Amino acid sequence: MVTSPASSPSTITMFGADWCRDCIRTKKQFDELGISYTYVDLVADPAAADVARDISGRTNIPVVVYPDASHHVEPSNADVESKLRELSLI
Repeated sequence: MVTSPASSPSTITMFGADWCRDCIRTKKQFDELGISYTYVDLVADPAAADVARDISGRTNIPVVVYPDASHHVEPSNADVESKLRELSLI
């Protein structure tokens, strides 16, 4: 489920693009798990790429920012699942 662009401290934010296979895979994982998240489309909002780079220190996507302010860059499904369990979201 994709939420509105306004994020809150309890929101997962994912920076990605529709041409990115890892982004598509991570979005699908969130959707299948019923995890609410804010999706920042870097194609529609190219300036947001600077925000993602500032968070991660890299240009790789997706960048997933969790409610505890930690983040993953190009996470595997296992990485995402582990973090969601750590945060008691699944």
